[in-house]
Amino acid sequence: MTLADHPTTTPPPATYGAVLGGRHVVRLLGGTLTGRLPNGMVPVSVVLWITSAGGPLAFAGLLAALYGLASGLSQPVKGRLMDRYGQTRVSAPAALLNSGCLLALPVIGAGGHPVAVTAVVGFAGLFTPPLEAGLRALWPAVLPDLGRRRVVQALDTGSQGLLYIVGPLLASWLATAYGPDIALTATAALGLVGTAVVLTAAPSRTWRPVPASGATGGGRLMNSGLVLLFTALSGTGFALGAMNVWAAGMATTHGMAMLSGMLPAAFSSGSFLGGLIYARRAWPGTTTSQLITTAGLFVLGWIPLLAQPGAHAAIALTVVPGLFLTLIITNGFHTVDTLAPASRTTEAYAWLILSVGTGQAAGTALAGALAERPYVLAALPAAGAATSLAILVLARRKLGPGRRLGRHRRSRHHQPHHSNLPAFEGDSLMAIRTEWQIVHSCGHEVTRDLSDRPADKRAGFARWLGGRDCTDCWKASRDSDSAAKEVWLAAKRAEEQQAALEWATQFDMPPLEGPERALAWGERSRFQLVTAAYTALVTEGGTWDEADWAALEEKIRTVTRAGWWIDQRDAEGTDLPELLDAATAEDRGTENPFR
Repeated sequence: MTLADHPTTTPPPATYGAVLGGRHVVRLLGGTLTGRLPNGMVPVSVVLWITSAGGPLAFAGLLAALYGLASGLSQPVKGRLMDRYGQTRVSAPAALLNSGCLLALPVIGAGGHPVAVTAVVGFAGLFTPPLEAGLRALWPAVLPDLGRRRVVQALDTGSQGLLYIVGPLLASWLATAYGPDIALTATAALGLVGTAVVLTAAPSRTWRPVPASGATGGGRLMNSGLVLLFTALSGTGFALGAMNVWAAGMATTHGMAMLSGMLPAAFSSGSFLGGLIYARRAWPGTTTSQLITTAGLFVLGWIPLLAQPGAHAAIALTVVPGLFLTLIITNGFHTVDTLAPASRTTEAYAWLILSVGTGQAAGTALAGALAERPYVLAALPAAGAATSLAILVLARRKLGPGRRLGRHRRSRHHQPHHSNLPAFEGDSLMAIRTEWQIVHSCGHEVTRDLSDRPADKRAGFARWLGGRDCTDCWKASRDSDSAAKEVWLAAKRAEEQQAALEWATQFDMPPLEGPERALAWGERSRFQLVTAAYTALVTEGGTWDEADWAALEEKIRTVTRAGWWIDQRDAEGTDLPELLDAATAEDRGTENPFR
């Protein structure tokens, strides 16, 4: 399906208010953050639980590390299961088992048999619900517009660091005020509540895995591009792990115990701020170029800290590399979208999360071994960041052409609304069904017979329907107030016009020529047809690459008569190359349109 098949209005600008005001967005973000708070609370709660009963700190630290290691290593397995069986059937039992293990610890008692305590903590880590990877898989259905999705993904990534500030503080307060047993109980309850909030939301309930092409189980996940990407991001994680130990070393050097917490907090604050800045606008370049650029800036951010600055200067300077962490991780996820099979994206997201976590553990371990050498310790975060940058630069061609995050270039991996995909029965792919259960944006579910449409058009049309109100709600809205309808139509037309102008500016399109009354219509028609062409020829099953499209763009710039674009407004996107060849000299401008 192309935009020409079903003309649609351009979504409103991707502001924070527009994104957070979207249906289900706040619920999914809030539920995921709540459900993941145990990731930051369990290590602190377990350590305080063991030590308060007189247990050795070494054993407590081992349990905390075991929980994090088990949680990280099990992520790809849970992601793979989610891609096969859906979110509810994986995350619901995982949350119940995770919380059950945490609730069992106070029953066993901190003085219980060490083997039993270790086993329960290990199982709790194995069964942490894969909420982060699951949320990433939901965004294409919740926010089909790429601009809005870029904003929410940056907010999502930027807020992750806050978990490791709020979580430990909350666990420490609960353990101090009410006892470690209450801290563990509250941790288990928060995990259950957050997971329930996500899984009971309509997008999670109706999410279905993308069926693999052909064989059972999906296509091959790992390719050289993904392997290199994950290896590079493990270097980023190494910098994070080394930073935590460096912060503890700085606290010892300056005799300020609070520095061990304030420096990571400053870094996480910078990460959150960086996400807010990044999401404010569309930045130039492809995801690959943005990934490499931000990795380079991440390296530069660590360099001033090599001089072992004073306490206050260190706090301020630690914000700088934090500004770029969200950008690296967000573009890493976008690169996964490009490289991973559509049927295994949740698993691929989980591998990315594991890569960062594994690097973080390695950075913590090595930094701990070198803690007596302050200048070496200060250099480790920069070394990890530099390693990540070097791998990304060497792997540039393997990471794909990337995608421009502008208006008309859309994701190569543009997932359809998962509730409207073909079904599996056992391990055999059934014929493309004709009846589709559409979950409309108004919340109503309607069964539609799409047998009058070609088989390869049904999923796309079902996705298009899912992004709109059902017929009854649409008619009620239309008939309730004709004056309000006129205002609404005028506002929509203004949004379309603004989007067309922004697109023309971003991609160096020349102004159109013709009667004044036709110019705006012509600009909108050009924008919609070129968008449809790019979608059909490049991103959705097309055989063109970016070089082919760049050549066509130059031809697009030569046709500047507004009337020509208006005449072609109902054309298929795939017809644009032939239409441009048929354009006459009268349709081409007198000015040189080339950049």
